[in-house]
Amino acid sequence: MVSINIFRCLPPASHENTGSDTNDPDEDEPYLEPAWLHLQIVYELLLRYIVSSDTDTKIAKRYIDHSFVLKLLDLFDSEDPREREYLKTILHRIYGKFMVHRPFIRKAINNIFYRFIFETERHSGIGELLEILGSIINGFALPMKEEHKLFLVRALIPLHKPKSVGLYHQQLSYCITQFVEKDYKLADTVIRGLLKYWPVTNCQKEVLFLNELEEVLEATQSPEFQRCMVPLFRQIGRCLNSSHFQVAERALFLWNNEHIVSLIAQNRSVIFPIIYEALERNMQSHWNQAVHGLTGNVRKMFVEMDSELFEECQRQYEEKEARAKGLEEQRENTWRRLEEVVAAKAGGEEVMVS
Repeated sequence: MVSINIFRCLPPASHENTGSDTNDPDEDEPYLEPAWLHLQIVYELLLRYIVSSDTDTKIAKRYIDHSFVLKLLDLFDSEDPREREYLKTILHRIYGKFMVHRPFIRKAINNIFYRFIFETERHSGIGELLEILGSIINGFALPMKEEHKLFLVRALIPLHKPKSVGLYHQQLSYCITQFVEKDYKLADTVIRGLLKYWPVTNCQKEVLFLNELEEVLEATQSPEFQRCMVPLFRQIGRCLNSSHFQVAERALFLWNNEHIVSLIAQNRSVIFPIIYEALERNMQSHWNQAVHGLTGNVRKMFVEMDSELFEECQRQYEEKEARAKGLEEQRENTWRRLEEVVAAKAGGEEVMVS
């Protein structure tokens, strides 16, 4: 009865109806299933059957088998948020009650993510699937299995790639942070993964990445931090100089986190020289006053942390600027001489012709 009523072909997604490839799912009105009043009763019956203490799992698993689970997962692409909410609760309960299905469910969700990341970049239920995974990851036993680490590397980290990451980023960030909190040695892998998919032109997405980066760094220990700090702070330096003030501001807010400041202080001899130039550029030329003020605060923090190292970075920066200025003057002089030679030759030719 349940299968006949809920397993059906879903209507085409809104972007497929219009033929547009540029629709923003975040701005579209959600499609509401016309037959929801009927479907809700069936979903409620299924949910109550699964959670009931009277349900015999040995009998139930004859019907709630792999085929049933796959059809249930197909429905997560429904555009109706009410249906996805029921599906999320039901699948989570199935995962908890039917231990025999757990590896299969994880693998099936994995396959949905692969198709979404590398083929379609269109799916309505990624957020709900990640919510389920957040609870599953929370229950992983330690030491963590290699299978789970591969899932992090091959599925979760690449989920940062799609343009629509903003729709499910909160749930994704929770899952990623859970992994690092479970096994702090994964921090280097996660941070390098974030850097790999770091957005270049999407500033709102960049702010999301910085939010997630802070959460990951909060759970990062010094040995893992040291493995990735050079590429990490090169990227943070680029964020500090972003002309989009929200990106620059969010990057500067990292220095409000005591744990991150502690990691920076321990490795200041490496980090100061990387970040100094970005701070100076902001002080000299950033258009936003809030960014200018925050940069001054971070600069002051560096001075208080190690004034000698700060002065050394300042000296090296001034030398670099002087060399750059000298090269620029040399180029200008070369062009000026070249123009004079050309002008002289042109003048000589005119005299000969006349």
